[in-house]
Amino acid sequence: MDSQRAAALWQQMWQGLRGADPLPSPTFLQPDTFSSAFAVSELAATSIGLASQALSDLLGQSAPVSVNVRLASRWFQHSLIPLNRPPAALWDEFAGDYASADGWIRLHTNAAHHRAAMECVLGQHADRAALADAVARWPAAALEQAVIDAGGCAAQMRSEAQWLQHPQGSAVQQEALIAQQATDAASPPAWSLSPARPLLGVRVLDLTRIIAGPVATRFLASLGAQVLRIDPPDWHEPSLEEEITCGKRCARLDIKSRAGREQLRQLLQHSDVLVHGYRADALEKLGLDADTRRQLAPGLVDVSLNAWGWSGPWRNRRGFDSLVQMGCGIAEQGMRWSGNNQPTPLPVQGLDHATGYLMAAAVLEGLRKRLTNGIGWQARLSLARTARLLQQFGAAPQNAQNGIHAQHDDALSAIEINQWGIAERLRAAAYLPGTPMICATPGVKLGSSAASW
Repeated sequence: MDSQRAAALWQQMWQGLRGADPLPSPTFLQPDTFSSAFAVSELAATSIGLASQALSDLLGQSAPVSVNVRLASRWFQHSLIPLNRPPAALWDEFAGDYASADGWIRLHTNAAHHRAAMECVLGQHADRAALADAVARWPAAALEQAVIDAGGCAAQMRSEAQWLQHPQGSAVQQEALIAQQATDAASPPAWSLSPARPLLGVRVLDLTRIIAGPVATRFLASLGAQVLRIDPPDWHEPSLEEEITCGKRCARLDIKSRAGREQLRQLLQHSDVLVHGYRADALEKLGLDADTRRQLAPGLVDVSLNAWGWSGPWRNRRGFDSLVQMGCGIAEQGMRWSGNNQPTPLPVQGLDHATGYLMAAAVLEGLRKRLTNGIGWQARLSLARTARLLQQFGAAPQNAQNGIHAQHDDALSAIEINQWGIAERLRAAAYLPGTPMICATPGVKLGSSAASW
């Protein structure tokens, strides 16, 4: 582990959360790291440490936080290991990187409608080789725009220098890591904040999908929060359901319908926390702009995420971790660092996971503000801004990485039994004395609960 990089990351994160001189960083244990062009294990340990320190501060404790760097890295891979079946496939057969006529492009086709959008532009193909032939005839920038215009998801590979010169990259550079502001005054909450189960009684409405937001709400669930996740009627996430739904209830609502929007408003009225990952203008179009949310739930802790940043021409563009890594220069830097002849991203979807823990830290800071100052709180984060944080420290020396390996005591002692079968769940990477970080219920299917508190 590069202690200087970890200290610098901690300082940037703490200033992003508090705008103040940083506390001493957590104690870091088992400092094994990924082999990567970037300090991704340090990012894992410090982001989990930030959420844990925010919890300690919410509880008014001075107890030291410690983080196992190797376990934090493993949480950035996956927290659940199926025992009686293979793990779920992570990618659609056509998702991935393709050589275009003048560079590389990544197509994201995991969602059925995103795959359909790609096929609208490139046609349907029998296999990846046939699709690759079609991609090779397109300039990368033109294909990226065509897929986006069709409602799909794609990203041309850019270098860091190209990204910083791009209008979106330039805009993201100016954004705060965690953009926060106080909202209206509110009555004191009735949370007990017992160290043994700190967030017991705190209601978290989760309107997020695909890793970052669900990681944030999984962390809150591990502290006892009552998390209710809402998905559209036709949304499916087979590669991640079991991984990120532990400790939660999951329901479906058609919020494009009048009845669904009204039900969502009623849920919001009784929420303490809202975590959402819709594009910048999506909730506004549904009549749930920030002012309306505050009126419905005075004192609400309102934390939002998007992919490409909150300003600039791409603020409403669809995006995922792998696309942001491709577009902002991480995959290109990894290619040069490793000597490969194709895009080389981080060994994990580190932007998603790190941003998830930063979001959890922002929620916990908002709860602290609600308790101490009697106010609501808003925070905004993005994958692209987290990427910029990681890139600020440059490429890692190749001889500084030693790999991440499992150990026999990494998992909790109890087997997790859920609707898929049996599995092991990793024990928490962070330690705060007297506060276990364990989800009380196993992973569940999306839509398995009613949309009610």
